[in-house]
Amino acid sequence: MENTIITIASGKGGTGKTTVASCLAMSARQTVQFLDCDVEEPNAHIFLKPRLTREEAVSLDIPHVDHNKCSFCGRCAEICMFNALAVLADEVLTFPELCHSCGGCWTLCPEKAITTNRREIGLIKSGSAENIHFTQGELQVGTATSPPIIKAMKKTIQKNSLVIIDAPPGTSCPVVETMEGSDFVLLVTEPTAMGLNDLAIALQVVRVLDIPCGVIINRGTDVYSKVETFCRENNLPVLMKIAVDRAIAEAYAMGIPAVEAKPELREDFRKVLNHIKGVTAGERTCCH
Repeated sequence: MENTIITIASGKGGTGKTTVASCLAMSARQTVQFLDCDVEEPNAHIFLKPRLTREEAVSLDIPHVDHNKCSFCGRCAEICMFNALAVLADEVLTFPELCHSCGGCWTLCPEKAITTNRREIGLIKSGSAENIHFTQGELQVGTATSPPIIKAMKKTIQKNSLVIIDAPPGTSCPVVETMEGSDFVLLVTEPTAMGLNDLAIALQVVRVLDIPCGVIINRGTDVYSKVETFCRENNLPVLMKIAVDRAIAEAYAMGIPAVEAKPELREDFRKVLNHIKGVTAGERTCCH
C-alpha cells in the first residue's frame, strides 16, 4: 500500500478550507496523518483538538561576514534577489529576516569571507487525536519565508498512510510547496464572484503542477451558479456542496467540527475520500 496524499487548498482565505480538511480527517475509516501547513496561522487544532506531545525547531542557514577577509566588492549583494545584504564602503549589513538561505552569497563570494550561522524560523509541533496523527507548523513572527517549515513537515510523512494536508490560502510559494508531491488537490471555494476568481487562479496552479483535482463548494446556494458553470466548462468535478447552515456556523464559532454539528455529513465526506482514492488508483478520471 502506498501513501495517498490529499492537499486541501483554496485561492483565498475564508472559504472553509480547514473545515473541509478537518472533516475529511474525522470522517476517514482509517488512521490519518494530518499536516497543518498553514504555518502563518494554523488553526486546525481548534477543531481536531490533538494532544501535542513533541516540539522541534526549524532553522535556516544565514550569512555571517568576516570583515577581515571581505574586500567589499559587492558581489554578494548583487546576486541576492531578496536584499538580505547591503555592502557599504567598509561594512556589510545583513538582514537575516529577509534571507531565504539560497546559498548564493557564500558560494560566490570571491574572498570566501562569508560563512553561515543558524537562525530559528519556526516550530513543528506534533501529537495525536484518536485515529489522527497531527503535525502543525508555526512560523516565527517577523520571518519572511515559510516553505522551509513546510518542507520539514512533509519529511514527517509516514509510509502507507492516508495523508491530509491543510495548505495555506492563496497561490504563492508556500502553497506550491505544499501541493508538490500530492496525489490529489481538493480545492475549496464559495459561490461568490471573488470565490470564482480565486478558484480560477488556483486551478491554473494545480494544472501547472499536473495534479488531479476536484472542488468542494462551501456555503452553497442557488443564487450564484457561475462557480458550477466554470467547473463544468473546465472539466473540474464538484465532489460535494455544503449548504449554508446556521448550525454549522454556530458550531464553527465554538470550535466544533461540522461533522459533529451535522453527523450526516460524515457519509458525504467519505464519498469524497472514496472518489479521490478511486482517482489515485486509476479507477476514475479527474481533471488535470
